[in-house]
Amino acid sequence: MKQRDSNLGHLITVVIAALFLIVGCTPKEVKPPNIMVIMADDLGFSDLGCYGGEIETPNLDKLALAGLRFTQFNNTGRCWPSRASLLTGYYPQQIGRDNAPGIDGGGGKDRADWAVMVPEYLEGVGYRSYHSGKWHMDGMPVESGFDRSYFLGDQGRFFSPQTHYENDKKLPPVERGTGYYSTVEIANKTIEYLKEHDIDFTDKPFFSYVAFSAPHFPLHALPEDIKAIGDRYAPGWEQLRNKRWERIKELGIVNGELSDVEPQIGPPYNFPEAMEILGEGEVNRPVSWETLSPEQKQFQQDKMTIHAAMVERMDKEIGRIISQLKEMDALENTLIVFLSDNGASAEIMVRDDSHDPKAVRGSASSYLTLGPGWSTMCNAPFRRHKTWSHEGGTCTPFIAHWPKGINARGELRQSHGHITDIVPTILDLAGIPSDKKQQVAFPGQSLSPVFEQETNWEHPIWYYHEGNRAIRVGDWKLVAAKNDPWELYNLEKDRTESNNLADSDPNKVIAMEKQWTSMLDEFRKVTPYKNTGKEKVSVTIKNLE
Repeated sequence: MKQRDSNLGHLITVVIAALFLIVGCTPKEVKPPNIMVIMADDLGFSDLGCYGGEIETPNLDKLALAGLRFTQFNNTGRCWPSRASLLTGYYPQQIGRDNAPGIDGGGGKDRADWAVMVPEYLEGVGYRSYHSGKWHMDGMPVESGFDRSYFLGDQGRFFSPQTHYENDKKLPPVERGTGYYSTVEIANKTIEYLKEHDIDFTDKPFFSYVAFSAPHFPLHALPEDIKAIGDRYAPGWEQLRNKRWERIKELGIVNGELSDVEPQIGPPYNFPEAMEILGEGEVNRPVSWETLSPEQKQFQQDKMTIHAAMVERMDKEIGRIISQLKEMDALENTLIVFLSDNGASAEIMVRDDSHDPKAVRGSASSYLTLGPGWSTMCNAPFRRHKTWSHEGGTCTPFIAHWPKGINARGELRQSHGHITDIVPTILDLAGIPSDKKQQVAFPGQSLSPVFEQETNWEHPIWYYHEGNRAIRVGDWKLVAAKNDPWELYNLEKDRTESNNLADSDPNKVIAMEKQWTSMLDEFRKVTPYKNTGKEKVSVTIKNLE
């Protein structure tokens, strides 16, 4: 009996020890992923190689081939509204970071008190949060929950920013000629914070927000990066846009037809003095390349060369960040998402240190912008540009890479998504029940199901910026530029918004306009900046009666 009791006791001891081992291993096995969000600024939908572009982006292409590419992912069409949505999970109008009829918000307003940023949620489950790059939000990064931050507040000087901060404390201005280039420095700080994390907080997961200011104007690039592009853009925007379209179709990114060039659509803002400063080489409409003078062709070629050089440098710096994740043995369990804040920009302006026509193009003394000719190419195959609610303004490349959590390798996702889906996704992966933490429910959804397989959901996507507006419900999109009538598209059959169905289906227009207005009414209830004015935005289709 004693021997039997002894054996039983030994067995119990073994079982208990095994249980302790299992329990001890559980946290490691279910450790939530690290999360890195990389955002470009004014990047066109087809600027990346893996989205059909001729710009060489091997590091992002590798992430895409080892993960997912979304073909119908959208932002808000403008910088600061997109960043508000990215960091809080709400439409910018909900939290006061953009205006709309009845909402007196904007880029200079403080967000609603209840609209906390994602680091504040993550801190409660053990994450450390890091930021490097552009901010364009109210408040300061560390004040808003980040543990470390390099805040680049000067987007007008890639070589010598006058306003930048570390951990919310202002740094001295950078002098020209000191070797500083913002794209490199943003990566440097990201890598520095990751190294510190690996030494001091290796047991904790991290959230890293990497906000490049490239390729936003002014078009500033390192001389060696400009030289590497060569004469790639000598053929002009029409020929190269058509070549992009062929690659886009080969990759299966978008099917259908290439949208027509809209030669009457120029910059969204009129700065005639900029045209005088920039001289005869500048062109403010996407006219036929063959109508340009030799001077204009060279000027325009140089602008796109610099834009491409900025993107290629950003890709190189992303490669350095990926190498650091590998050194930390963190790449396998890090979700990396990459996107842009809006489409490529048709803007033409001169700001900050102005433009010296005699300076080398792309240098610190020059101030160039992409303009509508090249923006039309960069946003191919879609229509319009940054600030518009058409697909060219809002549809972004979106790459998701997570070896441990996403089984897909090189797959496309046609499921539509929106930047308001990113915070719910982060909270979902971190194990935070998003529906129980917010005073106001998130409008978006977690993308986790889409990481597994195509998911056709019906949650609407709403847009408004400076009078441009739209709503997408399923495959249907209702969209209008400022002061223009509604246009209606079935994006399943007409991805490039080329066949306006508004006249043939007026009932669909009326129903979707009502849904757009209903969502606006809901935003008005929660926004901190209500406007009691009677501004009307409803624009019906012509000859609706």
